[in-house]
Amino acid sequence: MKRLDLGGVVQHVIQRGNDRQACFFREVDYIRYLQDLREAALKHGCQIHAYVLMTNHVHLLVTPLAAGAVARMMQAVGRRYVRYINDSIGRTRKLPHLVDTQ
Repeated sequence: MKRLDLGGVVQHVIQRGNDRQACFFREVDYIRYLQDLREAALKHGCQIHAYVLMTNHVHLLVTPLAAGAVARMMQAVGRRYVRYINDSIGRTRKLPHLVDTQ
């Protein structure tokens, strides 16, 4: 089902961890996510009205100023926060063709 994406219309957004795994490991992770969210919301023209940060997912109530703003905001948050988490817990992504099979 396609999401209604209009400027000025409130949206409920859910962002889940990979395979519904944890996306927050320490208290500082929650703080970092909120900082990244704030920056992305300001940059992409989104007003955050409410949020709930669960261990393995996030709920946001967002009003974008223009169509496509929520998608751009969430993409920016995801890119930045995933990089932070991977660096902080030492996780890397191995591509199937690069995995050592010996």
